[in-house]
Amino acid sequence: MAKTKEDRCVWRRMRANDLVPWVAEFTQHLSDTGYTALTVRSFGALARHLAHWLALAKVPATDIDEAVIRRFARHRCRCVGRHRQTHVSARYVRRVRRVVAFLGERGIVRHKTTSTVPELDRRVVEFQDWLRQHRGISEKTIDRHGRMVMRLLPALGNRPRGWDAHLVREVIIAETKRTSRAHVKSMAMALRGYLRFLSAHGLCRAGLEHAVPIIPQWRLSTLPRYIDATQIERLIATCDPTTPTGLRDRAILLLLARLGLRAGDIVSLRLGDFDWHQGTLSVRGKGRRETRLPLPQDAGDAMLAYLERGRPHVAGDWVFFLLNAPIRPLSFGVVTSIVRRAIRKAGINAPTKGARLLRHSAATAMLRGGATLDMVGAVLRHRSLDMTAHYAKVDVAMLQQIVQPWPGDVRC
Repeated sequence: MAKTKEDRCVWRRMRANDLVPWVAEFTQHLSDTGYTALTVRSFGALARHLAHWLALAKVPATDIDEAVIRRFARHRCRCVGRHRQTHVSARYVRRVRRVVAFLGERGIVRHKTTSTVPELDRRVVEFQDWLRQHRGISEKTIDRHGRMVMRLLPALGNRPRGWDAHLVREVIIAETKRTSRAHVKSMAMALRGYLRFLSAHGLCRAGLEHAVPIIPQWRLSTLPRYIDATQIERLIATCDPTTPTGLRDRAILLLLARLGLRAGDIVSLRLGDFDWHQGTLSVRGKGRRETRLPLPQDAGDAMLAYLERGRPHVAGDWVFFLLNAPIRPLSFGVVTSIVRRAIRKAGINAPTKGARLLRHSAATAMLRGGATLDMVGAVLRHRSLDMTAHYAKVDVAMLQQIVQPWPGDVRC
């Protein structure tokens, strides 16, 4: 990036700190992640300002922490190349934290803590490692289980050997008064896993996980929420195929609607998962089970269009990326936002507004098209046929053939 004569002069006068090489690497990192030249220059000037102030204040780069950042925010700025001012803005300080975070990732800044990690925290970390090795669940679920166990630990106490069935039960029942049933059910699941882990290592009574109460939730008691085929096509038509964002969103919506993929499946897709010669897609779902699915023609065409004209030129084999800086792989929330935005643009009055809506719609469309429950379960990768049978309730025409006449005034 070209610098003016004045910029080069200021740069030489501000090289009083050993952060100068890292400033160049930081600006290169911003360029590589898709930031505009104007933003890169702005961040570069900020990083040099911080480096110069650290040299004047005689603060080593390794000692940068929140207190140092606050000192920088309050300093009476007379740094070379800067306007005279008594403090810097809050937005400026937020950008400084971005620079410091980058230095922390490179091992330049040592983040100091005033307290050591408690013993119980270390056990939770060991529990998460145990889940990772023996349970085959996703990193997101492992993280959630750890956080939920940490929430329950203050009520349980720090001596697992002294826990009993009454205490475990009371802790979960107390949570039902503070949060939703679905959330408590997840907390109970996490606690059962933690108690199994402790029992396996001789740290609590054996079989204590059976004392965790079962939270009733009749998830198959309601009708599946879906939209019909016409609405699906309206949804997909909202994507503009002349823009990279439109190409990406169209490919995602078609994969969700045609194959019933989960948001997590979209996020975890890699370039090697597509077999273009066989026309198949390899998906790793819950439990890390890998399934190969046929790739429909329109979804395959949309994927090729995105890969050729929409996917950013970045390192890594993830399929879908954010297209605004910083360019990085998609998250679960972004996939949900793509579906929600398409529903709003299509003007559809949908019962739900997440990626699961299209999964339910795909299952319903397959059943109405004549597919058997076994076929639908194979595509959706259900472990139990009972889960797939949930979608059979939407076939009203078939249900009318087996419904019994109302007995009228006949008493039981």
